[in-house]
Amino acid sequence: MSTELTGTYRPLDDGRPAVRFSRTYAHPIERVWHFVTDPDELAQWFPSRAEMELRPGGTVRFSGDPNMPESTGRVIAVDPPRHLCFAWGGDELHFDLAETGDGGTRFTLTNVLSAENTAARNGAGWEVCLGALDAKARGEKNQGPHSGASAAWKEFYEGYVEAGIPSGAPVPGLD
Repeated sequence: MSTELTGTYRPLDDGRPAVRFSRTYAHPIERVWHFVTDPDELAQWFPSRAEMELRPGGTVRFSGDPNMPESTGRVIAVDPPRHLCFAWGGDELHFDLAETGDGGTRFTLTNVLSAENTAARNGAGWEVCLGALDAKARGEKNQGPHSGASAAWKEFYEGYVEAGIPSGAPVPGLD
């Protein structure tokens, strides 16, 4: 397989399954925080448009994902511009940002999974989404994660399955 997998699968200390991705961006932490928290920025790379009340207990409204109905989540924790955690469906998403010392930012996304068998599916989805974020961070035009990305998603998914990452969960839009 020629597609490079960038996610890791590892249960957290409390035993919950999770997939994790890290990137380094040549942008100050405040700019990367904006990528993560501004609804218009998120809509360019995240699976759904997410409008959120940035406070613990605040509501997150998800819309615009062609494979999922509109829904709401809850902000679990927020520490601008370093940490954001919110509930999305049965999962938790943790965004951790750290300055690299050279003006850049280390971005880490941890998707705490509601079920272990979603790891390969979600990992493949994040590969596509983070590819769109990578392009955005480089200043390239991109159409977001839902524009013709299904072939790439399938290749990532097959790669995760071949790597032994737990799989078998239904795939919205395909199952």
